[in-house]
Parts: sequence; structure tokens; C-alpha cells
Amino acid sequence: MKTATIPALRVEPKLREAAQSVLASGETLSSFVEESLRNNIERRLHNQAFIARGLVSREEAKISQEYYSAESVLAELGEMLKQAQ
Repeated sequence: MKTATIPALRVEPKLREAAQSVLASGETLSSFVEESLRNNIERRLHNQAFIARGLVSREEAKISQEYYSAESVLAELGEMLKQAQ
């Protein structure tokens, strides 16, 4: 598969310096930008999937008329956390 380029990105010198200051040993600015782009794409895909699941859940709750309070959900999650620890 052929590679493609991402458009050049103009940033303030301070932002470039900040990015360069956190590079790992042997890491290039280009690889840092590529990794950041990949991570942001993955995060947004997860966010979209989360929202889609929430909308489906909302529709199911409307049909079943079965709702749970935030307090009961948080209490149950707290119990799950205690058991996991």
C-alpha cells in the first residue's frame, strides 16, 4: 500500500518546542505527530461507539420503561471496584 502525507502543520514556536521537549529517546517529531494522530483517531472512534451504545440503551429504556438512578449505578460500580481490588 502506498503511503500518503498529512498536510503541513503550522504551529507557534512554543508549541513545537514543547513537543520536542517531551520526545522519547530516539523519537522524532514526525513519529510523535503520527502517534498523536493515531491515538486521537482511536479516542474519537471509542467516543463515537460509546455515544452509539448510550443512544441504543436510551431507546431500550424507553421501550422497557426500566430506569436506574445514578446513585444506584454508582453504588454498584463501587462494589465492583471493591471486589476487583
